[in-house]
Amino acid sequence: MTRRYPAYVDTGLIWLRDVPSSWKLVRLGSCFAERKEKVSDKDFPALSVTMNGIVPQLETAAKTDDGDNRKLVRKGDFVINSRSDRKGSSGLSDLDGSVSLISIVIEPNEEIHGRFANWLLKSRSFQEEFYRWGSGIVADLWSTRYADMKSITLALPSLPEQIAIAAFLDRETTKIDALVEEKQRLIDLLREKRQVVNSHAVTRGLNPAAKLKPSGVEWLGDVPEGWTVKQLKHLVADGTTITYGIVQAGPEHEGGIPYIRTSDMSGPELPTSGYPLTSPEIEQAYVRSRVFPGDIVIAIRATVGKCLPVPDELRMANLTQGTAKVSPGDDCDRDFLLFALSGSASQTYFELMAKGATFREITLDALRRLPLPLPSLDEQREIAKVLRSKTERLGKLIDEAETTILLLQERRAALISAAVTGKIDVRESITDEVAA
Repeated sequence: MTRRYPAYVDTGLIWLRDVPSSWKLVRLGSCFAERKEKVSDKDFPALSVTMNGIVPQLETAAKTDDGDNRKLVRKGDFVINSRSDRKGSSGLSDLDGSVSLISIVIEPNEEIHGRFANWLLKSRSFQEEFYRWGSGIVADLWSTRYADMKSITLALPSLPEQIAIAAFLDRETTKIDALVEEKQRLIDLLREKRQVVNSHAVTRGLNPAAKLKPSGVEWLGDVPEGWTVKQLKHLVADGTTITYGIVQAGPEHEGGIPYIRTSDMSGPELPTSGYPLTSPEIEQAYVRSRVFPGDIVIAIRATVGKCLPVPDELRMANLTQGTAKVSPGDDCDRDFLLFALSGSASQTYFELMAKGATFREITLDALRRLPLPLPSLDEQREIAKVLRSKTERLGKLIDEAETTILLLQERRAALISAAVTGKIDVRESITDEVAA
């Protein structure tokens, strides 16, 4: 059970506000020394400065040819990315190594306990203060120098108290992290179940006793008798084609026509507004790729195979080269087709046909030739109805688990800030634990 300190003083600082009267106010530079030694990654292994701390260089990290011009990091140093677009990327290093020159490397002295320093400088409240001392032209070029960082005021308790606070946060955040991992495992299981339910229904139907026949497609397997297998290009409405959109959309045109990019497909639904706008003149040359409610948009670059329905509120829009449209024909139910395109069989096909290592894409020809098992229109509608009900239930459980994760992460961040700025007194909880 945590409690407040008996007495507080007003620091007059936004990020600290009131702190315990027994704590002392010091400049950051009095507790740390900057490490500025330049080294090569041939002598000191490259490290990445991440939201999860300092780790061996990630495969996804941007590589440069300047490996001989890096900053030395020693075990026990605190490293923080100086750029505001990397907010939260910092941590106490458990490794010797080297980091990019955009990082600030500081060594704690005897005034501050290493683990306490880690929690203090990684706290959300300090991160905001750190970047407030920065300068720059735009957000992603805004950075903070150590020359400014060293003037930030810290509130420090005694060393035994620092150790107690660090131990409390080590213990409590471990508990919270375990709960987050548990919820994430649940989400993974629910998503897997949703995919299995979806994939089985769109390739085998709802009747487990249905007789099956070979589909003629090796990776598709058997399908129910009475179903046909048709290529996607034969399922579109008369007068339409599966095509991508505008090649060069030009500058933003106020009052123009919205167009959908792969980046607009990152969520579970297409947004109803907020798209970039192209001029009516440019859009007029791409009438064939206009999309309307009832259509399906498929990513043919980056997140290849992701498909989303066009929302009813989006009365008319266009596409870019990274997206394609499908307008279902009269013998194809739109919702069934969405489930079929999202199923494991179709996603396997997209994976097989996509080209490129770092930049994945699929050709329109390959997309058009996608084979899909197709029952009667009535059965399509029945399958879609059942899948909507089942996936909505699973979706609600996933949403609840994701909300719980967000709440746990918020509690974690608030607990850290409260403990390292003295808003709660955790010494008794640590003493009780040791006594037990």
